Amino acid sequence: MAAKKPAKKTPKPAKHARTKVKFLHKPSCTICRKARSYLEKRGFGMEFRDLGKERLSAEELEKLIGDRDHTQFLNTRNELYRRKNMKENPPSRSEAIRWMAAEPNLIRRPVIIASGRVVLGFDQEGIARL
Repeated sequence: MAAKKPAKKTPKPAKHARTKVKFLHKPSCTICRKARSYLEKRGFGMEFRDLGKERLSAEELEKLIGDRDHTQFLNTRNELYRRKNMKENPPSRSEAIRWMAAEPNLIRRPVIIASGRVVLGFDQEGIARL
């Protein structure tokens, strides 16, 4: 007789009503919509910025990236990323920032900012640390 597996307990979502996040996104992006829903269900307050309508300047990108690896901010699914073979030949930091400022679809989305922390994409573990 096979051992019966214990039923999985669904954890209760943490309530983050006091945590306000900046949510930089593209409304038509499926991953952005999933991340937004995930944050809303957990009670996060959100301030939205549509990257297509309100592009990030090179100065804002520089500040956002800070001392992190700039290549983490590149959207690997973007046409420019593939065409320029950025996986094999990553651009310099200044070049990447210039391209992301000119082409917001090159920025990995969503970008979630709270309490000095930055989460890229739909990263549940990263969101849990906010």
